[in-house]
Formats: sequence, C-alpha cells, structure tokens
Amino acid sequence: MNLQEIIDGKKDWLALQAKVKKLPKDYYIVNKEIQKYFFKIGVTDTQVFWELLELFEDGAQRNIDVLQLTGDDVAAFSDSLLDQNES
Repeated sequence: MNLQEIIDGKKDWLALQAKVKKLPKDYYIVNKEIQKYFFKIGVTDTQVFWELLELFEDGAQRNIDVLQLTGDDVAAFSDSLLDQNES
C-alpha cells in the first residue's frame, strides 16, 4: 500500500465517521458498537461500514427504531451483514 492509498483510506474513514456522527443518538450508539465488533473480528474493508451507514440513514429517515432493523441480537445482525458482503 503506497502513501496515497493510505491518505485516501484515511480521508474515506473520516468522511464516514462524520456522517455517522449525524445519525440519531440510538443509531449512533448501535453503529459504534457494531464498529467495535467489526474491529475485534478483524474487518478491514470499509465497504461494509458504508453499507451499514446507508441502512441506518434510511431507517432513521423512515423513523424506524434501530432495534427493529437489527433485531435484539446485534452481533447476529452484524454477522449476517458480513456474510452478505462476502457473497
């Protein structure tokens, strides 16, 4: 990975985090917990983080409770999101 790729990756991550901060509080909290979970299991592809953000932005815009989107088992939801991303 060259320097420009590192810089671009950092810019992408910061842009993602800026959008995450704009989510409603409950969505923000769940998003951050999913991010922590992904980091623990070694997820490095930011595409899955962007997909999660899009899903959460849509749910928030439609006034859906975040746990209605994820279900009560947020880790299982996270795993299924990863499985879908790998396919």
